[in-house]
Parts: sequence; C-alpha cells; structure tokens
Amino acid sequence: MSYDPPHPSYSPHPSYSSYPSHSYPWQPAPPEEPRPPHRPSREPLGRHSDLRVLRGAYRWQRRTATLTALGYFTLFLILSACAPGVMTSTVADGIPAGLLLALLQLPVTWLAIALYEHTARRHVDPLADRIRKEAELDARRGATR
Repeated sequence: MSYDPPHPSYSPHPSYSSYPSHSYPWQPAPPEEPRPPHRPSREPLGRHSDLRVLRGAYRWQRRTATLTALGYFTLFLILSACAPGVMTSTVADGIPAGLLLALLQLPVTWLAIALYEHTARRHVDPLADRIRKEAELDARRGATR
C-alpha cells in the first residue's frame, strides 16, 4: 500500500466530488471551525539548554529515588533466593536476618522519599522556578509589544 500522492494524470470520477465530506448525505455538514489568527512564530518559552538541564535534574532525581528503593528490594530478593543461609541466620535474640532486612524495607523506602524531596528542593525546584520566572517575563514583554 502506498501513501504517495496519486499520479498527476489521475482524476477522480466527477460524481465523487459531489459527495459531502461527512458520513451520511442526509446529515447536515459539520460547521467549519474558525481558524485562529496568524501569529508570527517566536522562540519557545525558556531556553533549550535550561529545559535540557531541568529534564536532566529531574531524571537524576527519579533515578536516585527509584534505585534506592528498588535496589534494596532487589538485594533482599536476591539474598532470599541465593543465600538462604544468610537470611535464616539469627542476628540478635533469635531474630532472623531475613526478618530484620524485611523490616528495614520501610525505612529504606522512607529514605528514598526523603532523597527524592531533597533532590527536588536542591536541584529541580530552583531550575523550574528560574525557567518559570523567565517565561513570565517573556510573556509580559510579549504582551506589552
């Protein structure tokens, strides 16, 4: 199947052009949507490098938090599957190491959340605020022109 335009010598049957563009001939034609007024093209808000840095900071933030939580959980699963002797050994007062590691999953998840918030406040939010302020300034400048 080709999506190329028809051959220049091809002309459809004249009766085909008389059919309306809507589904059923007895329905009224849909109203034409008004076209928006033409606006001159302008540069997108924010600089590309600023947005690239923001995306990179946000990506690093997500990876850090995700790898912290999932990395610990994966370590727990690998130890459970491959080293059952370690998991069944007692740590203190007859508590198995596996139970202790399982109970540590919740604090590690909280640590991942705290890490996510910390990196957001330290890296992502300042960049986003700066880009937002620049965009608002550009919008004000564009409105006064």
